Amino acid sequence: MNTNFGSFQPAALYELRFKSLFHEGRALTFPCDAGGHVVLDSLSERARDNYLYARAVVGREYSAPAVQLSDLH
Repeated sequence: MNTNFGSFQPAALYELRFKSLFHEGRALTFPCDAGGHVVLDSLSERARDNYLYARAVVGREYSAPAVQLSDLH
């Protein structure tokens, strides 16, 4: 995986969203680039733990992640 993102900004225009399979409306989101790459070093410890957890339980607790435009842009 390429970890050189050059001009990646913390206030990203995109987010990677993991939707809950069991609780409609609940999701975990993380700032990313247009390709869905998340810079782990830019996340807080709690967000990093949540991101790694969500990735580990795709298909069991969360759906496969989708890249979408951030609501914050």
